[in-house]
Amino acid sequence: MWNRPERAARGPRPAHSRDEIAAAAVRVADAEGIDAVSMRRVAAELGTGTTSLYRYVSRKDDLLDLMVDAVMREEDPPEPGGDWRADLRVLAGRTRALLLRHPWFSAVAAARPGLGPGSLRWLEAWLRAVDGLGLDPDGMLAAVGTLRIFVQGAVLGEHAERAGGYDNDAWLAAQGSYGDRIIAEGAYPTLVRIMVEARTPHRADRHDTAFTLGLERVLDGLAAFLPSP
Repeated sequence: MWNRPERAARGPRPAHSRDEIAAAAVRVADAEGIDAVSMRRVAAELGTGTTSLYRYVSRKDDLLDLMVDAVMREEDPPEPGGDWRADLRVLAGRTRALLLRHPWFSAVAAARPGLGPGSLRWLEAWLRAVDGLGLDPDGMLAAVGTLRIFVQGAVLGEHAERAGGYDNDAWLAAQGSYGDRIIAEGAYPTLVRIMVEARTPHRADRHDTAFTLGLERVLDGLAAFLPSP
């Protein structure tokens, strides 16, 4: 799709651009969920006929590609600052914020390679952040892939909680007697110790805290993998 011109060299000027179509589809997905996105529904959002939409987008897969790239173009990736850990923290945090704005995005983006200009700009930024660390190309791809999977997984977990109406305090309170039973049985001593001593699950900002802690462990793993200077 990215090789095809947006409009034909001849003929009338199109009534809508790819950006307008993508923006309409993103609005539908944000408001109604990704399953609501169809050529018919997006055409209705634009106030046009379904058949006319196929003049711009030949199939739904192309529409999904446009949606992914539209989200990735909502903001520019940060410029590198020279400290690889700090640069990767910023990239991970900005990517997480971007994905949290669109509950449907992580699952869709994970299932398809992002080849549009917005996706490629972000991939370029990730690769630049690990360039010069002594990794070979496969090592660079592995490092970036691991970090991006961590971010996507964390965001998927946050969205799943919100979609299910999960209330952490209510859930913990409801498990009180069961928790007492687990402690009394003594079958899971390590789990019990962690349940008693861990603080992150009880914090109001537990998602932010867990993300920061997890990201630092991923960065520690990358640091251990780097060649000695």
